[in-house]
Amino acid sequence: MQPERSNDLWANFRSALRSGVSEANWDTWLSRLEPDADGDRIVLIAPSEFHLRWVQDKHGDLVDGAYRSVFGTNVEPLYRVSDTMPAEQPLPMDETGVEVVDTGAPAIDGVPPTRATNLINRYRFESFVVGQSNRFAWAAAMAVAEQPGAHYNPLFIYGGAGLGKTHLLNAVGHQALEMYPELVVRYVSSENFLNDFIESIRRKRPDDFKSRYRGVDILLLDDVQFFEGKEQILEEFFHTFNSLYESGKQMVISSDRHPRNLSTLEDRLRSRFEWGLLTDIQPPDMETRLAILRRNAEFAPRPVPVDVLEHIAGLVSDNIRELEGALTRVTAWSALNRRDIDLETAERVLKDIVTSEEPVPLGPETIIRTSAQAYGFSVEDVLSVSRRQPLVLCRQISMYLCRELTDLSLPKIGEHFNRDHTTVLHSVEKVKRILRSDRAVFDRVNQLTQELRKGGGVSTGS
Repeated sequence: MQPERSNDLWANFRSALRSGVSEANWDTWLSRLEPDADGDRIVLIAPSEFHLRWVQDKHGDLVDGAYRSVFGTNVEPLYRVSDTMPAEQPLPMDETGVEVVDTGAPAIDGVPPTRATNLINRYRFESFVVGQSNRFAWAAAMAVAEQPGAHYNPLFIYGGAGLGKTHLLNAVGHQALEMYPELVVRYVSSENFLNDFIESIRRKRPDDFKSRYRGVDILLLDDVQFFEGKEQILEEFFHTFNSLYESGKQMVISSDRHPRNLSTLEDRLRSRFEWGLLTDIQPPDMETRLAILRRNAEFAPRPVPVDVLEHIAGLVSDNIRELEGALTRVTAWSALNRRDIDLETAERVLKDIVTSEEPVPLGPETIIRTSAQAYGFSVEDVLSVSRRQPLVLCRQISMYLCRELTDLSLPKIGEHFNRDHTTVLHSVEKVKRILRSDRAVFDRVNQLTQELRKGGGVSTGS
């Protein structure tokens, strides 16, 4: 194909795409496709993996039709992700079309401020399973990550515990940093935001707090419902919100319910949450639950049959965290016993998971007390700073069970143990690894889980 004719065809192709979508979709998604040649075929180059997924998912039919119409072929276009470093891509635009230039806090001791993101590494778009229950929230989060501050500000995501809100907030941060490494991104739970505020008052350094949270390009605030009833922190967050919004900085906020149901928040703050885009995440349907289990099963030590996945998906319907936990128990049993997984095994291992019209509430105090009793410790021992074994293991198992059996967030669990959320996350991940290699620990955790679900007594056997 001659270069001149190729350029004309590419221009015609872009024109066909542009006429088929809104200006916002053109600017955000389709205009950023670039051409490359593969023999006589034109390859469409997307700036990132999730940009490519978005285009194919949302605009695939339009792209295919325009490609065949302009290039006169019956084959579909080829796609590829760009090898270009994200930093070379243009800065995000604000609503007036002006580039948003990074004016974040300066580096301290030579360390770029973007390194203090608090992002959880494994929560990325690539590992987020999309279904009907979360598709709109996922799409909005992707759009925000692609062009921070340009659309949907703030993005407010609400839904029950264990449905993926924290995952999406962290995914926005990771993707934005991949595309724009110069941005200052900070993920924070409402509890840690409050703790930082209290610490700044104690140290009489309020300007440090303001700089930390008003000097960011993207603020990812998790579980804002915990601000309810805390007047002083609500006042501070109100001014932080205004400062970021007026500066064109992106905010992504999560809650367990719609802003109008945050009854003790002031109207002026609730109304600001609705300035941008509100989107909810619903409990996953059967198809999505199976997709989540299939993805997790890819990392299992042995193959997990479809009927086992379907059985687990049928047992747990409204909490992804519990869904993944059930699969972990089954795969851990398989690894410990060096046996293949079958439906009978899954039913036996998960026999304590039963549907109930009125589930018995299970709190962290009960879990800590029960775990301590099982290992022969007191509650005070578990909550102490002692690092001796097996007390540390008992403490980690208690945290793991709080994560698996309650709707509490990582920071909220940490409060009950006088630890921060990173310690809780480390403990949960460590116990998951131990369950696959230590039969005694697996048996003890399985026993504790069953007894806690039933509300029964606890054996103190070794």
